[in-house]
Amino acid sequence: ESRWPYLFGAIIVPSLIQVIVLPFLPESPRYLLLEKHDTSKAEKAFQTFLGKDDVSHEIEEVLAESRVQRNTKLVSILQLLKTRAVRWQILTVVVTMGCYQLCGLNAV
Repeated sequence: ESRWPYLFGAIIVPSLIQVIVLPFLPESPRYLLLEKHDTSKAEKAFQTFLGKDDVSHEIEEVLAESRVQRNTKLVSILQLLKTRAVRWQILTVVVTMGCYQLCGLNAV
């Protein structure tokens, strides 16, 4: 019992390793391309991750996916529940998750 504070202190080791290693890890190519709009750094990151020189296809793929996401219409929860095609799926998931929470399995 007297050694339980060491258990809480053990989390310091992985945290320090992460703080030391994190600056040396490359940024995400998607983040660099879509958020920072830095194509050259995104290209270098793709080359590092994929290990090949020509990454133009991957960059075009990410940009195309971004265009599709911008053109996607968001649906509210009320509209989703009004849609007859998905109403039963949503109801099934909600009831299942409600039962899962109330059965006490999480406590076990």
